[in-house]
Amino acid sequence: METQIGIIIAIAVVSILGLWIIFYFIPVGLWFSALVSGVRISLLQLVLMRWRKIPPAVIVNNLISATKAGLQLHRDDLEAHFLAGGRVKAVVNALISADKANINLDFKTATAIDLAGRDVLEAVQMSVKPKVINTPPVAAVAKDGIQLIAKARVTLRANIKQLVGGAGEETILARVGEGIVTSIGSATNHKQVLENPDSISKVVLSKGLDSGTAYEILSIDIADIDVGKNIGAMLQIDQANADKNIAQAKAEERRAMAVAVEQEMKAKAQEARAKVIEAEAEIPKAISESFRSGNLGIMDYYRMENIKADTSMRDNITKSQSGQGKNKSNDQTKK
Repeated sequence: METQIGIIIAIAVVSILGLWIIFYFIPVGLWFSALVSGVRISLLQLVLMRWRKIPPAVIVNNLISATKAGLQLHRDDLEAHFLAGGRVKAVVNALISADKANINLDFKTATAIDLAGRDVLEAVQMSVKPKVINTPPVAAVAKDGIQLIAKARVTLRANIKQLVGGAGEETILARVGEGIVTSIGSATNHKQVLENPDSISKVVLSKGLDSGTAYEILSIDIADIDVGKNIGAMLQIDQANADKNIAQAKAEERRAMAVAVEQEMKAKAQEARAKVIEAEAEIPKAISESFRSGNLGIMDYYRMENIKADTSMRDNITKSQSGQGKNKSNDQTKK
């Protein structure tokens, strides 16, 4: 009796396990859902999906969604996209959204966008509802030297045809920033820009900044403009300081040269005085030699000394008279 009960339990366990395996590899419930939704797919294909390591629910549920939305998609295409690493659900939802919004988007383009790493559903939504991005503060200097800091709002719409291989938002922001700098830099006066900020938008839009990108620029609006530093005045101050430093360096160089020349002249003067002293020291020797040789007599020597004394006296008288004359002229000037 106990043996029979054990056998029955074993049979029941094996039967349950067998049913689980059968329903796992043969998803009858999923097949029935597809059947009642108008999707024609065989049980054999569902089993083969398991063997190809493709979740049947992903393929079947997205086929059901597409069929209910009026789209005709093929099972093989969805399987191929899944095996390529794509997001089947995102592609199907994007195709449904594009169809409802009357946007021309085929399955091949959608899968290419998805495999390129872009969100194809977000791209379709941006085609219906444009996106607004804000540029960081862009600083530029007008011709009068005044710095202006501008912020802009850029309205973008996704360009479905350029999503594969097209540049992203970073390129748009860089190009818009460059256009703002060019527009402000070409202005003669910063007041012109402040009075008419939409001139920046017109100049930037005329450059075709969205070429080669995944977006289409609908508008560029200047949100704010602030006045920054007086760059021209700062540059002039820096130039004046540089000129002053150069002039000081040249003056110091000339002063050093003058000091060097003065020292050289002093050295030459000292050398000349030394030679004079040396020559004067030879005079007594020459006089003595003249006395010994008889070329100079005592009376001749006295006459020479008298001449020297007379000359010195005349020089002193002349100096005293010239000094008195200067004093008289000064007194007359004071009177």
